[in-house]
Amino acid sequence: MKDDNKAILYVSITVLSWATVASAFKLALSILTYYELLLIASITALIAFAIMLTFRKQWFLLRSVSRRQWRMFAVAGTLNPAMYYLVLFKSYELLPAQIAQPINYMWPVVLSLMLAVFARQRIPAVKFVGMAISLAGVAVISIGPGQLTGTNLSALGIALGIGSAFVWATYWLINRMNAETDPIVSLFLNFFFGTIELLMIAPFMKIEISSLQGVLAAVYSGLFEMTIPFICFGIALKKTNNPALINHLCYLAPFLSLFIIHVILGESIYPTTYTGLALIVGGLLFNEYIGIRYSLRSP
Repeated sequence: MKDDNKAILYVSITVLSWATVASAFKLALSILTYYELLLIASITALIAFAIMLTFRKQWFLLRSVSRRQWRMFAVAGTLNPAMYYLVLFKSYELLPAQIAQPINYMWPVVLSLMLAVFARQRIPAVKFVGMAISLAGVAVISIGPGQLTGTNLSALGIALGIGSAFVWATYWLINRMNAETDPIVSLFLNFFFGTIELLMIAPFMKIEISSLQGVLAAVYSGLFEMTIPFICFGIALKKTNNPALINHLCYLAPFLSLFIIHVILGESIYPTTYTGLALIVGGLLFNEYIGIRYSLRSP
């Protein structure tokens, strides 16, 4: 039996978690390098998923993972957490949080294009309208501050923010090949391989972790970006009669995040950030409502 009240509770935890992590990233990056942040956060997430498997007595599920799936998880772990968060955290290092965070939300647009290219899924013409709206939002966020305030944003940071959306979309495509695997097992294996790869490059990185505050911010990032929200989101989807509502409530996270960024980090939020984020989310919602209805009516 579905329980929508519990579903709303779990998705609320998801939204609040994701709303806080942009500020946590910037606080951590003021002390740690982007590699140090990811290494600590990834180890934290790996331990958390191991605890979940122990609590649920599900370690036996690893025996059902085929050799082919082990290889796919190794690839997925390279993409997430290793490559995705290295790119994303470097973008956060170079950009204000209010700029880096919403740019990453263009990943559904990238995913739609990749599905069309690699999975041969036709994109209804009307969906290009929603994509154009979202891309216009990215342009407003990227260009707007310079036009209004003369602030020069890092071109590399913007490129990395956009690149992170491509990495996440690629990860989504690869990881759906393991869709039959239990979600916690899947996440554990992703972080198992990703953490091993991060440790393998550790000898080539300059590591000087000496601040407890930095470590705590990184641990917080591992829990409230990589672990807790994914677990709670999965529970919410299982308990709800309205999965579309659960998905759409997650779009509140970037708007709440701007408020937290202003309060915690003291960033003055540019009008172009509000406008651009509204365009990005508006384009995504346009495609989910109007685009899908149009595609269902099309022969």
